[in-house]
Amino acid sequence: MAGPEVGHYHRGSSVLPGQSGRASMKLDLRNNKDFLSGLMFIGIGLGAIFVARDYPVGSTFQMGPGYFPIALGGILFLMGLYVMIQGLVSREKLAASWSLRALVILPLSMVVFGFLMEAAGFIPALVVLLFLAAAAGSEFRFREVLVLTVVLTAASTALFIYGLELPYPLLKGF
Repeated sequence: MAGPEVGHYHRGSSVLPGQSGRASMKLDLRNNKDFLSGLMFIGIGLGAIFVARDYPVGSTFQMGPGYFPIALGGILFLMGLYVMIQGLVSREKLAASWSLRALVILPLSMVVFGFLMEAAGFIPALVVLLFLAAAAGSEFRFREVLVLTVVLTAASTALFIYGLELPYPLLKGF
């Protein structure tokens, strides 16, 4: 009589029906979308906390320069833990490959925004940022980006310039 068939359960065996002798629960974390996103959030959160560690925090009513980066860093860290755990549970894989175009254009758009804030003002810098960021994708539609730019520029101006009274000029010289 030949040996037992693979996958059959025999008394005294630790192998259950439908399993082979090897562990069937292998995690591939390199392609796990949520795990990698959570790791990124944790890294950014810890980085913000690290950078702001020597800044005075102040209180909720009199915030110091370290209050916001530490609070936001803590929130990002906690959100990263949650997303990372979701990734371990769901095991959802990355759907697409990396876009070299997006990896170049998105950071470049932020650098250009920083330079244009000084050279041209808040509104032109934000308009260029939004158009460059939209150009990083594969489905750039001029009208959609234009509408999005008008809405986001108006909302950002209302929130940051008028609501929070940040000292940035709307246009250079104004």
